[in-house]
Amino acid sequence: MYATLIATGSYLPEKILTNKDLESMVDTSDEWIRTRSGIEQRHIAAEHETTSDLAVNAAKRALTNAGLQTSDIDLIVVATTTPDVIFPSTACIVQDKLGIKNAAAFDIQAVCSGFVYALSIVDKMIASGAHNRALVIGAETYSRILNWKDRATCVLFGDGAGAVIVTRSDKPGILASKIQSDGSRRNILNVPGQVRNGAIYGDPTVHMDGQAVFKFAVGAMVDICNATQAAAGVTSADIDWLVPHQANVRIIDATAKKLGVPLEKSIVTVSKHGNTSAASIPLALDVAFRDGRLKPGNLVQMVGVGGGFTWGSVLARWG
Repeated sequence: MYATLIATGSYLPEKILTNKDLESMVDTSDEWIRTRSGIEQRHIAAEHETTSDLAVNAAKRALTNAGLQTSDIDLIVVATTTPDVIFPSTACIVQDKLGIKNAAAFDIQAVCSGFVYALSIVDKMIASGAHNRALVIGAETYSRILNWKDRATCVLFGDGAGAVIVTRSDKPGILASKIQSDGSRRNILNVPGQVRNGAIYGDPTVHMDGQAVFKFAVGAMVDICNATQAAAGVTSADIDWLVPHQANVRIIDATAKKLGVPLEKSIVTVSKHGNTSAASIPLALDVAFRDGRLKPGNLVQMVGVGGGFTWGSVLARWG
């Protein structure tokens, strides 16, 4: 038995925050943001929208694109760093909002590589025969954990959700996956606050050492891509589409160059979405799915790196 990705869906909040908008909010400029990140705009969740709301909208579109009903799903995994509440899991809330009655549901918290972690786990669960069809969702409302006076972080992130349907197949779909972590690097990208005794202790907003993240991210993504390719018995020349975590266009370009993957084979959406953490890879997949670039039989390499530090890659034959 194998696990195969067959359809995508996505949802972006209606509100768009442009670089020009940010110029009136913090000491920055459109040129500064574009030059350092490649970002032009990002979407911001409305006050009434929760992470589960974004996830549900993306999931419904994925189900429609797959031609499936909610009753066909027996596993829901949500990758998120910004859950609705401490518990229950956002996945359980999504399950209830979708009206799915007979499915396991849980969250994965691996920050920006959460979607890759989730796919890696779901692959094993489906290939083992324990489950038939899964909704794998990356969803974030990062705007709610940003310090809007910190120009080093608030200009980079956005909100959104992406979903994929993973189903059991007798043909190889997910060929290989690798996930890894290094907790000793946790201080270069984190949210150091916590809720304790009904109060917030520490700072509940994103802190990042941008130079340290850049230096580590490229090397980690290249190494894990190479290891995943070796496990699947393929090379970078075989890759049809590289779908990296959309953190920064310079990180994406440097990773593709070191892997030897032509830039035109990279799916890049960071300019319009910003960094949507665990949602960035499924959002990019859905863009490629809808515009026709992603075709059945394509070999797709997904790779992400995020706070923790965590990183990973999944190599899959689409459809």
